Amino acid sequence: MASSADYKGRTPAWCPGCGNFSILKTFREAVAELGIEPHQFTIVSGIGQAGKFPHYLKCNTFNGLHGRTLPVATALKLVNSGQIVIAVAGDGDCYGEGGNHLLHAMRRNINVKLFVHDNQIYGLTKGQASPTTVEGTRPKNLPFGVLSENLNPMALAVAMDCGFAARAFSGDMENLKETIKAAIRHKGFSLVDILQPCVSFNKINTFEWYKQRVYHIAANHNPYDRAAAFQKALEWSDRIPTGIIYRSNRPAFDERVPVIKDSPLVGQEQSVDMTKIEAVLREFY
Repeated sequence: MASSADYKGRTPAWCPGCGNFSILKTFREAVAELGIEPHQFTIVSGIGQAGKFPHYLKCNTFNGLHGRTLPVATALKLVNSGQIVIAVAGDGDCYGEGGNHLLHAMRRNINVKLFVHDNQIYGLTKGQASPTTVEGTRPKNLPFGVLSENLNPMALAVAMDCGFAARAFSGDMENLKETIKAAIRHKGFSLVDILQPCVSFNKINTFEWYKQRVYHIAANHNPYDRAAAFQKALEWSDRIPTGIIYRSNRPAFDERVPVIKDSPLVGQEQSVDMTKIEAVLREFY
């Protein structure tokens, strides 16, 4: 069985004190505790500080374009449904450029695990406002401040009937680890929004700011109660809930595709099975 040290990759180049360090450490511990070997999972990332995440791990990796993490992750999962596919993105990368792909990944319930490093700012490009930057914040590129309401990823996920929607805080590593493990175990699309302070460019949403507000969702919360989950998802002010907000029992997309339902595409014979194709066509014609 692999230990946390077996997943160690390159030396991180993040700013000292960045919330990404605790996410990296916690993720390594989580996959080790789940007994997942480095060759058994693939991490897809885009561009940004979060996009560097798989560089600092020992695993299969695809580093792609800004905002295009989920299309690649979807293709990998459909071709090799036996592989654990994890997508990593930043709030700008995923909720901004990649927002359209997020909607359809949730709609289809692709069996991909998405971990968003949400620092409420564009860190790699030096501090522009992202979709989750709170209204009224004054980043250096907006002299009048942010005039748009900030995106609520959890409310969006519940509205889209996302398979698994949770929030975690990088400063609460034990809760983060259990949330990561639950997301990976879930059969279907998993979204974990990880509150990750940017120590260089976000001077508002700091570790101390979050510590004064985040709290663990009570054990009696029923994540399968969609109405209750939506009310919990809307909390964002003096109190910010962390933990599993919503779950759905919808079947994962790969379970509904006849060609790959029983076995991964990569393990199938290359010859065309006309009987299987004809059976599928008969359902439509």
